[in-house]
Amino acid sequence: MRFGILIASAAMLFACGESHPPTASHPVADLVLTNGNVVTIDAEKPIAAAIAITGDRITVVGSVEQIDAYIGDATEVIDLTGQTAIPGLIEGHGHYTSFGGSLMILDFRYAKSFAEIVSQVAGAVQETEPGEWIIGRGWHQDKWAIKEDVLVEGLPLHDSLSAVTPDNPVMLIHTSGHGVFVNQKAMTLVEMANDTMPPEGGEIVRDDTGSATGMMRESAQDVFRQAFSGHQGRRPAGVAEDEIRRMVKLAGEETLRHGITSFQDLGTSFAEVDLLKKMADEGNLPVRLYMAFEEEAADMQDRLAEYRMVGYANNFLTVRAIGEKVLDGALGTHGGWLLEPYTDLPRSSGLNVVSIEEIEASARLAMKFDYQLAIQGIGDRAYRELLNIYEKEFERNPDKTDLRWRIEHAQVIHPDDVQRTVDLGVIPAVQGIFACSDGPWVVDRLGPERTLERGYIFNTLAEAGATPTNGTDPPVDEIDPIASFYCSVTRILPDGTKFQEQEGYSRERALYSYTMGNAIAAFEEDIKGSL
Repeated sequence: MRFGILIASAAMLFACGESHPPTASHPVADLVLTNGNVVTIDAEKPIAAAIAITGDRITVVGSVEQIDAYIGDATEVIDLTGQTAIPGLIEGHGHYTSFGGSLMILDFRYAKSFAEIVSQVAGAVQETEPGEWIIGRGWHQDKWAIKEDVLVEGLPLHDSLSAVTPDNPVMLIHTSGHGVFVNQKAMTLVEMANDTMPPEGGEIVRDDTGSATGMMRESAQDVFRQAFSGHQGRRPAGVAEDEIRRMVKLAGEETLRHGITSFQDLGTSFAEVDLLKKMADEGNLPVRLYMAFEEEAADMQDRLAEYRMVGYANNFLTVRAIGEKVLDGALGTHGGWLLEPYTDLPRSSGLNVVSIEEIEASARLAMKFDYQLAIQGIGDRAYRELLNIYEKEFERNPDKTDLRWRIEHAQVIHPDDVQRTVDLGVIPAVQGIFACSDGPWVVDRLGPERTLERGYIFNTLAEAGATPTNGTDPPVDEIDPIASFYCSVTRILPDGTKFQEQEGYSRERALYSYTMGNAIAAFEEDIKGSL
């Protein structure tokens, strides 16, 4: 039995079925899809023509004649007129409430310059009370067509932003989520001065005079996020819950609009799961969720057993993973932890954000309480360190098998670690769209030789035997599976060139990655991923 389907067509013809009394051996289906090209992702029966559905379960797939036996007077029949039906698509890595929240703030994904962003913020000032925060997300310095006159490590200075926001703290979140750009009001609010030292795992980008430019990499952003969170926490009782409920609703609407039927969330909290469970009981979760805790190991150890749930509320809520707990940062912000320095920032090999010791402690908890571990490893150093941690834990617990521990993003991998990934049974949870959204600047970060050998080698991993996965990491990229599918296959960049063309999936593998591959990565292949 499988849950849900997606009809991949621009239009569907709805038809009322004639009276077909079912045979005694067949139940009456509630819904029948017929006369179509049904791609099942089932090797034993890869193609069919019709599907019978009872309740929320697929009863059977087969020929038109076979499925006709399931049609009764009350059966709704949809004639696909030769169009294609596929399993429901699964978002393999994202941040569900953050995605919903991103739909409620300023959007900078399409800004062509920092000046354009400043203009957007200036407009928001007119509608914002003094003292209130202004938040936006989605900018990426390498995507700006117009560069600022003064650049520090490829980034602007905060001066023009601060000039239009004298009375409002501003936090502009990098599209990766691994850095923020802030104004002077925000820095004053958190008492950041020229002699403020960055926290471990973070960087305060400074100009030649030692003054902060406004860019905060990795853990250096935490103090600003905490200040904003504290400000929000002072609102009247009930406002925060209403806001999260709205985030859940908005994320669900946008997810379903793009044909996504399940969402794997990498980074929840105990408080958030409490609310999601409440909403599941109410029947108010619009999309099936698979959740991973992103809490400190010390805070998780006494609560994981209580919070573990699989298939709760008719499979709308599963909580059985720990992640993303980023070991390193993003490649775009020079935070990905590399084995060798960045080509365009030779002073740095990236950042170890969450300590090795914290990841090791989380690994021990995952093993003890039967949780999947799913940690971010973008750079080749981070990826190797995670394999080392995983392997050590596997050797310590030889009686535990089929663990399916994951490494999230897996964008830069040394060739020596490809077969090791497969041998350990580790799943690299990748996002096809990143090859096209990151492709224009990856060679700048890594150089041509390292890029060719190690950059976004998703098909190499699959050919070696790793489970192929996919997604868009919303709100980092738009939750558009068609765009990610297209990039997974073509590797075509916005300028028409191709990035690492040899690493493109076949169309069959790309579809598998978005269905069965992602289902396997969440232990859900028995109920999702195929028809």
